[in-house]
Amino acid sequence: MSAFAADAPLTSLLKTVEQRYNRTDTLQVLFHEDYTRTGHAPRSESGVLDLRKPGRMRWEYTDPKGKLAVCDGKIFWTYYPADNRVTKVSLRETDDAPLAFLLGKLHFDKEFRNLQGKPEGDGMRIVAEPKSDNLPYTSVEFLVAADGRIRQVRVTRFDNSILGYTFDQEKMGPQFDDKLFQFQVPKGAEVVEADK
Repeated sequence: MSAFAADAPLTSLLKTVEQRYNRTDTLQVLFHEDYTRTGHAPRSESGVLDLRKPGRMRWEYTDPKGKLAVCDGKIFWTYYPADNRVTKVSLRETDDAPLAFLLGKLHFDKEFRNLQGKPEGDGMRIVAEPKSDNLPYTSVEFLVAADGRIRQVRVTRFDNSILGYTFDQEKMGPQFDDKLFQFQVPKGAEVVEADK
């Protein structure tokens, strides 16, 4: 029996979310990202996110302009234009569970424990903890619309930093050119292998 089977409305909504994102091959959404960490100035960024299964992503930032993150299904590249620097990390080395819905492999009862739902507006705020204690975050919140659309994701990490995403204008099934998910290192850019 799953950890949330006793809560029928929550269980039903979780299944709706899983079906929505696990069944689509492509997705485009506007995103707004907020990052807060004790002792540091808050950071906000935004742009357009394009996704194609399996594991292909393109985060094209409008703020800061020129920042770009591309995943070709194996390697996740991020370009920081202000420093003319690129970080490179294997997709396997990233912890994608909080954003697994973006990759079409969301299974709440497999990834999370202690799931709780609380009505908010016309949807529900879902709070969960990771099933494994070996992950770099302690909790995840999802704000989910009644139709299963994920509007917000908020990840609290062990260092008490908070990474939040707000999603808007979601489009299911857009057509993408393969080149969108191929990264070319800009001329003269320093490439840094990122740690997990």
